[in-house]
Amino acid sequence: MTQGPTIRRIDDPEDEGPDVRLAEARDVPRIAATLTIALADSRWTRWALPDDGRMQRLTRLHELDAGHRGVATGSTWVTDDVDAVAAWQPPAGAAPLPADVAEALARELPYIAGNRARVVAETAALVDAARPSAPHWWLAHLGVRPSARRRGLAAAVLAPVVVRCDTLQEVAAAAVFSWANVRFLRGFGFEVTAELHTSDDELPVWVVARQPLPS
Repeated sequence: MTQGPTIRRIDDPEDEGPDVRLAEARDVPRIAATLTIALADSRWTRWALPDDGRMQRLTRLHELDAGHRGVATGSTWVTDDVDAVAAWQPPAGAAPLPADVAEALARELPYIAGNRARVVAETAALVDAARPSAPHWWLAHLGVRPSARRRGLAAAVLAPVVVRCDTLQEVAAAAVFSWANVRFLRGFGFEVTAELHTSDDELPVWVVARQPLPS
């Protein structure tokens, strides 16, 4: 495997890398803005969301799924200025989702997807079937503002869960829609475990998983 970006330990007092912390409620608007700016032109965005109001839909998705979900479950990490965001879903049962957040997601996600809701839901079901059978951390959203790229911020916000997975011998996984993202995550130890297509056969989908390093 080629050498990937360095994962720094966030508990190393001599490390002068970017400060990373768990997201707080006050960060939700900035989380949504950062992810929307970062992912506005992604293949998934153009495929999954209607042209009509696309950026508003994307922003609301990030508010709910990365912001409110992540704050409620303690699973979204940000740089101190929130220029980089990594939003995970923790292993099932590890951090129950509050009822109000669950209800908002169930109510609004179909509206956000609009006339793409059916194919998005069908594709999500295909991906779910290919996820690791063991309890795992699921990387749902990762983004860095264009003005802050090439400074190691993506590695920094990924580090807390990657380090935790190695420490506690837990699996991490994700679904990505471009080979460039596969290559990027391979640098952190992820490997392809399934090659799929969206249910309308418009986009490739790769499910990648990372096994913990031996303790």
